[in-house]
Amino acid sequence: MKSLNLMAGAAALAFTLSGAASANPANVERVTEGLIAAGMAIELGDKCDGVSVRLIRGYSFLNSLKSHLESLGYSDDEIDAYIDNKAEKERLIEIAYGRLAALGVDASNPSSYCAVAQDQMAQGTQVGRLLR
Repeated sequence: MKSLNLMAGAAALAFTLSGAASANPANVERVTEGLIAAGMAIELGDKCDGVSVRLIRGYSFLNSLKSHLESLGYSDDEIDAYIDNKAEKERLIEIAYGRLAALGVDASNPSSYCAVAQDQMAQGTQVGRLLR
């Protein structure tokens, strides 16, 4: 699963995640899980022609993550440093790929992306709520 525009997209979406007080935003589970879900949704949307990412919902979701960090006291500089951290981005990408594989995505089977996307939407998961 090479082309994980996943975090590129999530970071591009996380982009909006610009402002926290616990030393490192990576320690805020709601934020890391949110970025992983956003990345998974982007990957599924990129790989399945019948599914797309709900961009406005995605921006709103990521803004809610930013607001959460701000409510914890993180500064814009701390959030920006987190978003720009390449090692953290790679870590989240690896987690997202692993979760997609565990859900049934097989890079050699393009239809598996659509099956997982449809399942996530049907279950109403965070990933599914970011897709249509």
